[in-house]
Amino acid sequence: MTTAHLEAAPGSGLEEPPAVPAIRYPSIFAPLFAPFGISSGYVTVTLAFLLRQAGLPVALVAAVTALSVLPQTYKMLWAPFIDTIGNPKLWYGLGTAICGVCILAMSVLPMSRAEVPIFSVLIVISSIASSFVSMSSEIFMANYVTEAMRGRASGWSQVGNLGGSGIGGGLGLLIAEHVAAPWVSGAVLATICFACWAGVLMLPGHRRAPVKGRALGFSFGHYVRDLWQVLIDVWRVIKSRLGYLALIIMVLPLASGGLPFSAISSEWQAGADLVATVNGVAGGVAAAVGALIGGYVYDRMDNKLAYCMFGILVGIVAVGMVYAPRTPLMFTVFVLAYQFMIGGGYAGYVAIILEAIGNKSAATNFNVMAALSNVPVWGMAVFDGWVHDAYGTVPMFWGELALPAATIVLFSLLVLATRPRRRAA
Repeated sequence: MTTAHLEAAPGSGLEEPPAVPAIRYPSIFAPLFAPFGISSGYVTVTLAFLLRQAGLPVALVAAVTALSVLPQTYKMLWAPFIDTIGNPKLWYGLGTAICGVCILAMSVLPMSRAEVPIFSVLIVISSIASSFVSMSSEIFMANYVTEAMRGRASGWSQVGNLGGSGIGGGLGLLIAEHVAAPWVSGAVLATICFACWAGVLMLPGHRRAPVKGRALGFSFGHYVRDLWQVLIDVWRVIKSRLGYLALIIMVLPLASGGLPFSAISSEWQAGADLVATVNGVAGGVAAAVGALIGGYVYDRMDNKLAYCMFGILVGIVAVGMVYAPRTPLMFTVFVLAYQFMIGGGYAGYVAIILEAIGNKSAATNFNVMAALSNVPVWGMAVFDGWVHDAYGTVPMFWGELALPAATIVLFSLLVLATRPRRRAA
């Protein structure tokens, strides 16, 4: 390991805690983020398949598995506690342990309607625990990653997220289908979660910034002031130029991935197996590779410029699909290319957030912005569906390029309008 002084992003207005050693290999963030993806992948793919195979109605299976998304929507509410209580390494260990135990418990339970309430509770607990994993890992990124390595760390974090989802869903389902004992798949995934815990051993020691005038021991009044300081840190980020530009770009429809490929696959004569493959495991691998390569791009370009570039490339791929032959082969090529560019965008949103927030109250600051990034994902899916039903497939593909391009022009004007001006000599 090397040592480096980590400084706040210019203009963030944040006072940094004491310098800590910086990591040398950003690839460590792949296993650190993996349990977050494993938790989600197991519920939405493996458990959903097993419950449906056991005869539960589709609507009930969908409602139960959708509970995994609920805590992720509101996780910013408990992010301040991760920022202010204890050591993030302990939060990470708690999160991975609970995720593994919950997955194992779900694999042991009988797949029946009578167990649905228990599944529901375990799914919510596992999702909350996975938020401990992601928040702790985000604190590690904010504190241990130098500016020169920020993009690569962002890319590797998304490799872990996407790869973990593939492990939880693909590997979990594969084992469940081919091994008679249903608990085996849960045990394997739980073991992987526990093994990821060892990743924190490769990180430098973590200590929180000392608070001036703080006496030893716990005090409710002191803790209230700690929480107030978190709000101040968030406000300082939001009001800084880097901060509000990052907030704005989070809600732009860039690399959002809204095209309903499964719904239009018949126009390319793509069968169910092919659609499942390219939209599933193969698409996840393509997105992970895109995130990894995108991470290297972000380390060599302005983060926002590179993010806009990937947003345009997503649209170009979509428009290219209009002019390509409508065959299963072209469907495969363009869907994987589309997912590759989406993966580059995934790495970009992480790099932009890290650039803006500095390293104080990292979990809260990160999740405030990450919550906003869900807005264009939902909005672009609604937009694509509306254009398709109103005007057809071709205009929908053109909309994937036109809407991001228009918002990039407006965002560029905002960047120019808020650019700091030189003082007259």
